[in-house]
Amino acid sequence: MNNATTVICELYIRSFGSISPVTMDYEVDLYLRQKWQDERLKHEDITEALDLNDPNLVKAIWKPEVYFPNAKHAEFQYVTVPNVLVRINPDGGILYMLRLKLTFSCMMDLAKFPLDSQICTMEVASFSKTIEELRLEWKNTNPVIMGKGLRMPQFEIVDILASDCQESFQIGNYSCLVAEFYLSRSVGFHLVQSYLPTILIVVISWVSFWMDVDSVPGRTTLGVTTLLAVSSQSSAFVFCALLEFTIVNYMWRRQPEAQTKTTPQTGMGPGGLLTPSSANGGSAPTAGKVPFPENSSPQCGHEIKTDGETSKANY
Repeated sequence: MNNATTVICELYIRSFGSISPVTMDYEVDLYLRQKWQDERLKHEDITEALDLNDPNLVKAIWKPEVYFPNAKHAEFQYVTVPNVLVRINPDGGILYMLRLKLTFSCMMDLAKFPLDSQICTMEVASFSKTIEELRLEWKNTNPVIMGKGLRMPQFEIVDILASDCQESFQIGNYSCLVAEFYLSRSVGFHLVQSYLPTILIVVISWVSFWMDVDSVPGRTTLGVTTLLAVSSQSSAFVFCALLEFTIVNYMWRRQPEAQTKTTPQTGMGPGGLLTPSSANGGSAPTAGKVPFPENSSPQCGHEIKTDGETSKANY
C-alpha cells in the first residue's frame, strides 16, 4: 500500500444531457485529468513544463489504466487532432488529460414522474492494477467542474457529491471513484410539453356537448380524434366525453318509441261504429243518433175506413 502510485483525478464536464428514461442512460462530454508523480521523468535539464501531444510520444510514457465501469459507450475525440495531452513538469509531475464522449447508465425511479428526482452516478476505476499498486483519489477542491452556461431542458443539477470507493473481486481489490449527480426534474418543461396540451385537448373534446345529438359523424370524429391525441397520456376525460355522446344518442333514439306507445286509442261506439276517444277534451257525437229540430217530431200515419166513415189515426 505504501508503494502504490497515487493518481489525483478531476472531471471537467463540457455537456451533460440526453437523459433518457426509456434506455435509462445519459450522455456526457468531458475532460478527464489525471496527475501523478513519476520520479523516472525527473531531470535537472528540464527547466519548464514539457507538453506532449504526439500520440506516439504519449504511448511511450506510463499511464494509469483507468476505465468507467458504468459506461455503456465511449468515444475518443479526434477532431481536429487527437484530444490528448501529456505535460511533464521538471519535478517529475505528470498531467494526463484526454477528452471523451461517454454514455452512462442511470437506473431511474419514475414512480413520481414528472415530479421526481434522480441520482445518476459516474464511476472511475482501475482496470488492471490492484489497490496495492494504484490508488485513485479525487482532487481536494472541486473535483467535478461543470462548464459555464451548462443547461438541461428537463433537469436541473441540484448537487454533486464525489467520494472514494473500493471494488472487490476474486483476483483482488481495486480502487475506484464515484461522482453522484442529484437531478431534479423541471416542472416548467412538462407544464408546457404535457400538462397544457393535454388540458386543451380535453377542453376541445367538451365541444361535442354543445353539438346536435343527430350530428353523429361530427361528434364521433371530434371525440375519437381527441382520444387518439392523448392516447399515450391520461385519456379518461376524453373517453368519458365520447361515452356521453353514445348514451345521449341512445336515449334520443328511444324517445320517439316512447311517444308512439302513448298515442290516442280508438273504441267501438253504438251500432258497431269506430269513435275516437276524447283526446281533445270534448265528446264526439254518438253514432246512430240523428238530430232533429227541437219543435218537430217525426210522425207517420194511415187512414182506416169503418162503416163508411173515414178516420185518420196518428201515431
